Amino acid sequence: MKMDSTNYETYKKDLLKNESVRIEYEKLEEEFILAKEVMELRKEKNLTQTELAKEVGTSQPAIARLESGNYKNLSLKFLRKVAEALGAVPEVHIKKKVG
Repeated sequence: MKMDSTNYETYKKDLLKNESVRIEYEKLEEEFILAKEVMELRKEKNLTQTELAKEVGTSQPAIARLESGNYKNLSLKFLRKVAEALGAVPEVHIKKKVG
């Protein structure tokens, strides 16, 4: 079933009404924000994952993992290389926990 963005947002809103779903979503939110930003910048530059990987000096699967939010041990050095290839700069923040 293909879902347009309006249906997706409605579906997401309904899911997030469930407290346990909302808590897990919030734990992953930063990873998905980063993934979305990288994907959007890559598409703005009309690059494929393979082309971006070549510019960064890594593999296409590494870029795919970054864009999926499913990455482990992401280094600031790697993030800087990706950002540079995309004409961007990374921002890293440490915030006090709420609650």
